[in-house]
Amino acid sequence: MKIVVDTNVIVSGFLNPYGAPGALVGLAACGDLILCYDARILSEYREVLLRPKFGMDAKAVDDFLAQVAADGEATFGVPLSSRLPDRSDEPFLESALSGRAEYLVTGNLKHFPPRLCLGVKAISPVAFLNIFRKTHRRF
Repeated sequence: MKIVVDTNVIVSGFLNPYGAPGALVGLAACGDLILCYDARILSEYREVLLRPKFGMDAKAVDDFLAQVAADGEATFGVPLSSRLPDRSDEPFLESALSGRAEYLVTGNLKHFPPRLCLGVKAISPVAFLNIFRKTHRRF
């Protein structure tokens, strides 16, 4: 299943491996999900995860990013014709569109109004995991 994951979900997953974002990060780390990304997204993941306030282990971050790059799908987003409420979120939607991702998983649904998402379904980590578990019985 191809998805795009907003940075806030990745950070939440690293900070709390027992919640829905943590489960999602675990699925991505194991290669059970195909994360669509571009260079801007990987760069943002790394920059935010390594902020001193989070106290993340740099090797764990680098290992996760290497896994995403190895098992994910690199995309080349085309600029959107309409701006999102938070322009810094546009790489995520651009990657979802160019990668033909089924979902864009985010903790900020208001940043991705359905009328601007051009058919990409922006959903919460909990909603995504519910769908994933229904379609993948072993989880």
